[in-house]
Amino acid sequence: MLFDSHMRTLLDASVALVNALTDGEAHGRSFTAPVGPELSAAVRAALPGADGIGRTEAAHLARTARDLRVVFEAVAADRVDAAAAALNGLLRASGARPQLDRSPGEPWQVHFHGADDSYAVGWSAGCATGLAMAIGGDYAGRLGICAATRCDRVYVDVSRNAARQFCSTACQNRSKAAAFRARKAAGE
Repeated sequence: MLFDSHMRTLLDASVALVNALTDGEAHGRSFTAPVGPELSAAVRAALPGADGIGRTEAAHLARTARDLRVVFEAVAADRVDAAAAALNGLLRASGARPQLDRSPGEPWQVHFHGADDSYAVGWSAGCATGLAMAIGGDYAGRLGICAATRCDRVYVDVSRNAARQFCSTACQNRSKAAAFRARKAAGE
């Protein structure tokens, strides 16, 4: 709704990387980010076209995911200046630069990496640029961390009313059920 399809792809990839490749809590349980061969498998599940991803590129994307998490956490704590500083560092590190690319038979698309950059560098640059454009476009409030107990997974709110609070329907339902039980126990 707020973002075009290319920007939405970059934001969705940012969320997928952070949620799949960073430690924390997910849906009421501890979550440990995958390592070794499981890391490559997690990247393949999170990103399109990652079929042949190797360990080095998967490790690069895991570092990117940790950097992206810092951005989501800073925005959630209303520290947008810190989020911008973190993103500027990631933009510099990834060498993000806009350019038009086209695959045969496809329309022109804006990419944020060079044709010779690795898969990991390309996604790092794209994800950093997507989040930078969201924050720079006054949409920082659309970046969030799940409000459910024992969940710190991230999301991008694309709803009309900007009222999303949870990473998933499962966390929303879990929170509503807990609130209902608490009210019932209190005698309401």
